[in-house]
Amino acid sequence: MKIRMKLIFLAVCLSFLVTGCSIGGKRENIDQGMAAIENMDYEGALVCFEKALVEAEDAELIYRGRGIAYIGLTQYEDAISALEKSLSYCNGMISSLEFDINYYLALAYYKNGDRDKALGVYNAILDLREDEKTAYYLRGTLRLERGEFEQADSDFQKALELDQTDYDCLFNIYKNMEKNGYKEAGAEYLQKALADGEDKISDYDKGRLYYYLEDYDNAKNALEKARDTGSAEAVLFLGRTYEALGDFNYASSVYLNYLGNDPSSAEVQNQLGICKMQMNDYEGALEAFEAGLACEDRTYEQTLKFNEIAAYENLSQFSEAASLMESYLKLYPDDERAKREYEFLKTR
Repeated sequence: MKIRMKLIFLAVCLSFLVTGCSIGGKRENIDQGMAAIENMDYEGALVCFEKALVEAEDAELIYRGRGIAYIGLTQYEDAISALEKSLSYCNGMISSLEFDINYYLALAYYKNGDRDKALGVYNAILDLREDEKTAYYLRGTLRLERGEFEQADSDFQKALELDQTDYDCLFNIYKNMEKNGYKEAGAEYLQKALADGEDKISDYDKGRLYYYLEDYDNAKNALEKARDTGSAEAVLFLGRTYEALGDFNYASSVYLNYLGNDPSSAEVQNQLGICKMQMNDYEGALEAFEAGLACEDRTYEQTLKFNEIAAYENLSQFSEAASLMESYLKLYPDDERAKREYEFLKTR
């Protein structure tokens, strides 16, 4: 009964007309807390939000921030409580803020192992906003993990119908399909997109489509043209294509040429490191991963830290790798692969 009441609450909260929810007033401590979250200082963020409560700042934003911080700390029960409390402060005038909170709530439910509740949140969102592409995509992903292929396929089709030019969404759908054992079905999405957009699709997107379809020769031709745009994204896919073709030396030169003009791309530095690893050049890989970390790009920091540890391990510097892994797990305590690797490193 308790579970059902929570889902009813969400549906009711999302049943009002979409207008604006007031978030005015003082929010100095809230802003500091969100800045701390961006820097992955979740404990520090909670201190800021506690001060915000004392100083009577916006309660809905405070508990939203606390929920996000608890997710970062992998304290999912606390995150759920905070996010549900955040929604309780909504004045009935639903705005994008409430949708944002519900997305975090669904994530917390999912991370806490309760996929039924996460699904209930996405259902509630779509009951109000039938054109919420992100909710269709996330619900489809969840349904796919539950083995509900037909329902997931329906959600993915709807997400793509809402924006036929969102190739990032398309590729995420394909990767989810592949991960869950439906690679051929996922490839059909790509083939349809390629056929439908043959005359209007950019060289970059065409190259990505060919890349995921494992047609690397056509991918290479399209991405070589897209490379002239100077974008890091085109360079990354071009390099990965050459890696897939087994030409690691040329792939490495693609990354290095780009980094010669813009060494601040953490993602390109990371991919260069991966390429060097495949060439058994672990010193070169370590140098690239460390250069990537020096870029201070939070988006790729976790990946770079893990890859840095792998490079040390391949250099047989096990004590350094173990020390870094211990620090890594303090930042990312729910990384099961890292936990297993740490147990191995402690034996070396």
